[in-house]
Amino acid sequence: MRNRIYAPMAAVLITSFFAMANANLEGAEAPKPAAMAEKKATAPQTGKVLEILNASNYTYLRVDTGREKLWLAAPQTKVKAGEKVTFGAGLPMKNFESKALGRTFDTVYFVDQVAREGDKPAARQLSQAGSQTMPEGHPKISQDNGAAAKMDFSRIAKASGGKTVAEIYAQKTQLAGKKTAVRGKVVKYNAGIMGKNWIHLKDGTGAEGSNDLAVTTKTDAKVGDTVLVRGNVVTDKDYGYGYKYPVIIEDAEVTVEK
Repeated sequence: MRNRIYAPMAAVLITSFFAMANANLEGAEAPKPAAMAEKKATAPQTGKVLEILNASNYTYLRVDTGREKLWLAAPQTKVKAGEKVTFGAGLPMKNFESKALGRTFDTVYFVDQVAREGDKPAARQLSQAGSQTMPEGHPKISQDNGAAAKMDFSRIAKASGGKTVAEIYAQKTQLAGKKTAVRGKVVKYNAGIMGKNWIHLKDGTGAEGSNDLAVTTKTDAKVGDTVLVRGNVVTDKDYGYGYKYPVIIEDAEVTVEK
């Protein structure tokens, strides 16, 4: 009996959710989440379903955990109001606008799956979340939506003692684990994903596949800013959900120059 009771929760506890989702999952930018939102997103929870909203490929659930009421968004799920569900770690998005529903959520947690209490097949799906891909409808973060095509990179000066974007790609093996500097323009910006802000940087160097550098930081920026980035080079970074980076600069110091 005890094994049957704890089996679903054990499956959830090993769930790994690293979704590098676009901050405008349905078209609206989301500002960075508060520290509490980041903390809540890491803990598996169980709650009672209070409200259900279906939109395109998603099911939005308002869930009462007994401590608080949360909005969840998951791939379409068959669940009824009043049922208890268990959900793994989620990606918190504040001020998230769902264009499909025509409403904005103060905070919604994007989760890979929800499992009805006692639903063992669903629990097994949760435990396999790390091998899944993001649901249809989530554009890749690497896309710059054409912003770079309208930018002039001709006046971007190479960082003193640093590298160009193309050089970082070409020398990634030698640079791995080392701190470097790079200057460029922000062609895409996503705030508050997994407690970090995400910048995609271009400086006019490199070819397709080696001309866009991902950067994580606590600093705010906006598309079009020229920024000086200093941080550690990390190679072959896999966040799960299909988000893999051959090279990325993590936890960078970013100075907005103009």
